[in-house]
Amino acid sequence: MILLTASSDFFQYANKLLLSDHATGFQIKEFVRKNAANALSVANMVMGMASILSSLNGHHHAACWLVLIGYLLDLADGAVARQLNACSALGAKLDDFADFTTFGIATSLLLRTSDLLDNVLCMCYVLSVFVRLCFFSSGIPFMYRGLPCIYSSAILASASLLSGGNMTVLRVIAVAMILFMISQNFYPHDKVLESQTWKKVVYAGGVAMVFCSSFPPACVYYLLWSISYILFPTSLWSCKL
Repeated sequence: MILLTASSDFFQYANKLLLSDHATGFQIKEFVRKNAANALSVANMVMGMASILSSLNGHHHAACWLVLIGYLLDLADGAVARQLNACSALGAKLDDFADFTTFGIATSLLLRTSDLLDNVLCMCYVLSVFVRLCFFSSGIPFMYRGLPCIYSSAILASASLLSGGNMTVLRVIAVAMILFMISQNFYPHDKVLESQTWKKVVYAGGVAMVFCSSFPPACVYYLLWSISYILFPTSLWSCKL
């Protein structure tokens, strides 16, 4: 009788433990689902902060590539959030903070020199990104108002790498990108990872190019990708296609 009671107690305890482990496993999976996109946004912000430190320490090449890695992460976080049905107010705020860090402050430092006018240009660039993010919503479904700042950053970073940091080239491009960002032109949502297969292949190519960062063609790849969004926004990059 004592053995039967002990056996019953053991099985009840084992059953409770199994249910507890199952509940814990479910909670962990749910936590991962809800925060996968947030983790990508935080990773983007870390890339931005690392790029800032690289610029301040004179590591120009690394600073540019960290911005381009942030570009890939930013394109992915929204797709992951929608795929996992994990969109949230916190996620939107994290995305904005990450964008401002990487595509605002970090990118502006690529223009920084000891010249006063270059420093003014840096501040103007940061302010234009700030304005762009504040007026993110166009009020029209699937459309942005003003050029998304990730593309202006990718163009500046790529041009900086290809030109060896030629400030004349970067000043001209920076002014053009500022005008595009604060313009009233409409640009389509660029759901690269939620659209046609060829767009996903383009994204995969961008990931592969990170491992070829010492070769100029890798920079050309990002430059052409970003410029194509400006030149053919609707015909190529509309999420409705």
